[in-house]
Amino acid sequence: MIGLILFLATQAAALPAARPCTAAETAELTRATDAPYGLSCRAVLAPGAQVTRRIVIEGSEASGAGIDCRGGALGVPGRQTTTRTPTVAVLSRRLEEPSWSRPTDIELTNCVVHGAVRIWGMGANGRIEDLRASSRTADHTAAAQTAAPTRVRLTDVTFSATGSIPLYVGPGVTAVTVERPRFTGRSVSTAVYLDAESADNAVTDGVFDIRTGREQIAVDGSARNRITGNRFDLRGRGGVFLYRNCGEDAVIRHQTPSDNQITDNVFTRAGWFRPRAVVVGAREGNRLYCRDDAGWPFGSSLDDGDHATGNITTRNAVRR
Repeated sequence: MIGLILFLATQAAALPAARPCTAAETAELTRATDAPYGLSCRAVLAPGAQVTRRIVIEGSEASGAGIDCRGGALGVPGRQTTTRTPTVAVLSRRLEEPSWSRPTDIELTNCVVHGAVRIWGMGANGRIEDLRASSRTADHTAAAQTAAPTRVRLTDVTFSATGSIPLYVGPGVTAVTVERPRFTGRSVSTAVYLDAESADNAVTDGVFDIRTGREQIAVDGSARNRITGNRFDLRGRGGVFLYRNCGEDAVIRHQTPSDNQITDNVFTRAGWFRPRAVVVGAREGNRLYCRDDAGWPFGSSLDDGDHATGNITTRNAVRR
């Protein structure tokens, strides 16, 4: 099985970049309709253009796809998005076990996103049973990472949140680079969520001016990420929390939130008595559902602790 997984990963990495979109494809992308659009080419929009339809980038055939909005917008201002209906979805597609068709080398540039971007491999579209079954195997981290999208670049993107998490990086997703983002609007949860088994992602030089129901960035069983050079307006909420969300949905978390770099960030309007700008080991098994994954000799099934080790948290400024 390991050999097949490595072969599939090599094949995905060797895929050619997507071609430029034709004029007809760009016209269809920007057509005013609520029907989702499957993007598998590289689009360059007219300056200030708006795409109101949902965008789905799915499977290996979409590798290399992207949009240069040139200052334009994706989504509809104020429209509520959900976990099932994000503005932009970058998804892997399930093939025959144990293989997945995943998109790689995706780019969004110079866009305003009204709503949310979700990047997801195992567990996409409510198929939690795939993720749960994989988590019962010892090589789950490698399997989840091989199945998930990789090398996604979001550059100069403004996320205007309308309720759900504006940027969700799902289980196993790797090498997402978010450069100079701006987060605005409101989220009932976090601004950025790095989910279990994801790794090697970066959020750099961003501005977080968003109202959140929780901390602004959750690092949940995600490793080797860089969160550097950002400015956070906390409004009394938390900043960056590192933990392992043991047992949720009976999915075993294998990877720990370790070897992350959280450096050179500025946190303003922190809480006076409990600033909680960066919290390493934020849960340590303190959830009622932590025993829902019991019975296997690895990961959070064996030990509910966060085990957040090797993290670097230096040169962060906290201001009240």
